[in-house]
Amino acid sequence: MLFSETHSKFCAIVLFCVVLCGFPGFAGADLIPVLGGQRVGISGLQFLKVGVGARAVALGGAYAAVADDASALHWNPAGITQSASPLVYGSYTDWPVELSHRFAGAVYPMGVNFFGVSVTQLTCPETEVTTEMQPDGTGEMWRYGDLAAAVTFARAMTDRFSFGLTVRLIEETLDLVQIRAVTFDLGTFYRTGWGSSRFAVVLANFGGDSAPSGSYELDDGSTLDDFQAFSPPTEFRLGLATEFLDRPGQRVTGSLQLNHPNDNAENLGVGVEYLWSERFFLRGGMRLNSDAESYALGGGVLLPVPGGGAHIDYAYSSMGYLGSAHRISMELEFR
Repeated sequence: MLFSETHSKFCAIVLFCVVLCGFPGFAGADLIPVLGGQRVGISGLQFLKVGVGARAVALGGAYAAVADDASALHWNPAGITQSASPLVYGSYTDWPVELSHRFAGAVYPMGVNFFGVSVTQLTCPETEVTTEMQPDGTGEMWRYGDLAAAVTFARAMTDRFSFGLTVRLIEETLDLVQIRAVTFDLGTFYRTGWGSSRFAVVLANFGGDSAPSGSYELDDGSTLDDFQAFSPPTEFRLGLATEFLDRPGQRVTGSLQLNHPNDNAENLGVGVEYLWSERFFLRGGMRLNSDAESYALGGGVLLPVPGGGAHIDYAYSSMGYLGSAHRISMELEFR
């Protein structure tokens, strides 16, 4: 039994190293080619890319194979099958350039079936309109905001394999015009049997092209009401996670995630989480081959509350020339 457990952990570590060393930029290897860099800027609805939850972001976004809380509604819909109790979740992000990102979700298990609902919002303060002739402002105000509402269904097919589906309704407001769209997330979650290692595949934000509706009056008096359509920011995620240490009072979880977006180059998320005394968490992660996001740090605590537990997490993420972002999230678990 001891040999089997040691062998499983060794296999998981070797697999982690193979994937990491195969990523471009490491040891000159080119097992995973750098594609997609020439497609930057070809998709819309960019707020769907903003990571949800302090825990996930502190792990470098390498969360598809870890997601066992209600933030799985964003990262991998199949992940909600890992919870046997109802969950209520909320997350707030202080995003650069005065943007605020909010996420709320709930998960309810019914045997092998799991149901979830979630709402995502990105807002900024109203801003005064400026023109070439009036650079100090016209006195008029314009606003921008995004809103998405989603429903999720997941099913545990066996004790190892689960799948999930999310349908998301989206509305983006750009002053006088609006974009409405529907996107889908498809996710799978699989326990390999090698120790605690698990594997996840996700297709996120899949849907048809959408164009703004509405009109603008131009300076020459003409009206602009024909706009170009753009695809949503579809992303293919391939995740792997395992525990390198798991004993009473201590646990170390490692995770990897390869991301293939339709509008940028591939990137890799790497994260490590340390649990002490079944209550306190420390986390760190990196996003490799990403122009904006780089490293992230965070922590959390599990507090007992009547009838369940409360998870409170914080994350700081460095975003290069964009500055930094701060996230706080809380989850209530009803046991």
